[in-house]
Amino acid sequence: MSIRVYYEDTDTGGVVYYANYLKFFERGRTEWLRALGMDQRTLATQEQMMFVVKHADIAYRQPARLDDRIIVRTSVTGLGASTIRFAQQALRGDTLLAHADIQVCTVHALSFKPIRLSPSIRDLLENHASL
Repeated sequence: MSIRVYYEDTDTGGVVYYANYLKFFERGRTEWLRALGMDQRTLATQEQMMFVVKHADIAYRQPARLDDRIIVRTSVTGLGASTIRFAQQALRGDTLLAHADIQVCTVHALSFKPIRLSPSIRDLLENHASL
């Protein structure tokens, strides 16, 4: 997924504010899932299932700056009964800017209690994962 760095993404020095990488990675996961045919609104309303971030580990390597074009790469690296582990990278060309290990938990849309991944979603993720 390609993202352009806007003024709103940066600090006064024109460097991307560190917390905005969480937003970039969220967009990357959302678009990756959408490309697989998983619409999160539909999952919440029809299957009563939502994804929530349980853990995020981010390492910053190089700064991104105003007007840079960043590529966010997303892959699934692990599946549990109710968890999905994503590896994500933010790159400017071939330069790694930041990388993250994000663990997402599936919860019931109303109770927010953990629920198991459905077999159909598990199969879809396994077929597109780098396990």
